[in-house]
Amino acid sequence: MKIIVKQLSDKEKKSKGIYNWPIWEKEVSRFDWYYDSTEHCQILEGKVIVETGEENVEIKAGDFVTFPKGLKCVWDIKDDIKKHYNFE
Repeated sequence: MKIIVKQLSDKEKKSKGIYNWPIWEKEVSRFDWYYDSTEHCQILEGKVIVETGEENVEIKAGDFVTFPKGLKCVWDIKDDIKKHYNFE
């Protein structure tokens, strides 16, 4: 199970309707997480290292991220995070 991190153009963000997705915010912290459905998110602010046991993925402001359904991980938020998110 791989976390996919990429950059989207403004046109791609608009076509996906990202700016209309809900916003989630969290302060610097560390916690376990499990994805019971696939999540797509656009990171607006901050930095987090997501530890999957197989890899540590650094995610930062500007990244578009897909977390696969069934992923177990640890979120280690280094700088307060703010993101648009959408679950499939």
